[in-house]
Amino acid sequence: MKRIGILTSGGDAPGMNACIRAAVRAAIANDAEILGINSGFSGLIENDIHNLDRRTVANIIHLGGTILGTSRSPEFRTLEGRKKAFSVLEKHGLEGLIIIGGEGSFQGGSLLQDECGVKIIGIPGTIDNDVYGTDITIGFDTAVNCALEAIDRIRDTALSHQRLFFVEVMGRHTGFIALESGIGGGAEELIIPENAMDTEELSSRLQRSFSLGKKSAIVAVAEAGRPGHSVDLAKEVERRTGFETKVCILGHLQRGGSPTALDRILASKLGVAAVNALVEGKSGLMAGEIDNKIAFTPIQETWERQKALDSELRDLLGVLCD
Repeated sequence: MKRIGILTSGGDAPGMNACIRAAVRAAIANDAEILGINSGFSGLIENDIHNLDRRTVANIIHLGGTILGTSRSPEFRTLEGRKKAFSVLEKHGLEGLIIIGGEGSFQGGSLLQDECGVKIIGIPGTIDNDVYGTDITIGFDTAVNCALEAIDRIRDTALSHQRLFFVEVMGRHTGFIALESGIGGGAEELIIPENAMDTEELSSRLQRSFSLGKKSAIVAVAEAGRPGHSVDLAKEVERRTGFETKVCILGHLQRGGSPTALDRILASKLGVAAVNALVEGKSGLMAGEIDNKIAFTPIQETWERQKALDSELRDLLGVLCD
C-alpha cells in the first residue's frame, strides 16, 4: 500500500492532531504517501484533499481540535454521496483510508468498504469514551480533566456561599465523563444514565447529607442525550428541598484545549498502529487499546456492542457518594 488517506469525522477531540502527526510519520517510515482529507466525509465528496508530510504536521502535537477539520455529512449517508466519495478516492489512487472518529463515523466508513471495496481502519477519537473495543478513546482523558478542574473551582464557590451546585458534563448517552470527573472531584452525588436516580431519591439523599452538617454539595450530571436538562433537575430539587441551587453546564468547553500527555501518547500509538495495519493488508478494523496494549476490533462491533462503565468505579459510588 503506497497511498493512504486520513480524515477526522464527527465531534472533534483533543489528541486528534497528535494522531494525524503519528500517522503521517508512520506512513513515511513505510515509504507510503499519506493525503489529508479536509472536513471529514464532506471534504472527501468535495475532493478537498492535500498531501501531508513532516512539515505539515510539525508542531501540532500539542494543539486541540483537528488541523483537517471535521463535519457531519448528510450527503455521505446516501448511496449517491458515497459513490462520489469513492470516485474521489480512485482519482487520487488512495488504497486505504484511516478514519478518526466515533461509532457514527465508523458506520459510514464501513458502508464505503462494503459497497466500494475501500480498505479502512478506524481510530476512536471522541471525548465520550463510548466506543466498544478500547478502554479509552482519544480526547476522553483531556475532557475528564477539564471537567475535574471545573468541579474543583466550583467547589470553592459552593463552600464560600454554602450552596448546592449542579455541574453538567458531556458524554452523549453515557456517563463515562461524569463518573470519572465526579469521583475525582469528590462530588456528593452523580446522575448518570447507567445508575438511574429520580429527583425524589436525589432530594432525600441531599437532605440527609445536609442534616448531618454538610454546608455545600456538588452533583455531577451527565447530559445523557439531553443537554441542559440539569437546569430542570436543579429546579425540581430546589422545590423539594428548599435549598438554593446553581447550575454550571460545561458543554463544548470540554472538547477544546491542549490534550493531556495520556491523550497525546494514546493518539500517537493508535496512529502508528492504524498505518501499520493498512500496510499489512488489514481492513475493517478499529485500532484501540485494551489493558495498555494495542488491540484490533472488527469495526462493526464498535457500534453493535455496548461499552460498559468500569464496574470497579461503579462499585465506588455506593461508598464515596453515600
